[in-house]
Amino acid sequence: MRTKVLRRFSAGAPRGSWPAEEYAARLRAQGRAAKVVMDIESDAFLVVAGESNGSG
Repeated sequence: MRTKVLRRFSAGAPRGSWPAEEYAARLRAQGRAAKVVMDIESDAFLVVAGESNGSG
């Protein structure tokens, strides 16, 4: 699988704020594939897009 990080968001956003999820939703509304993953090492949420190999 080849994945591209589109944008990074600090995990320290205010409580009740989901900027990574909101950004990914805007991309999906435009017809682009996007999902949010957590990068534990950098304590950040990443919005990623990529080619899936069909396994998940």
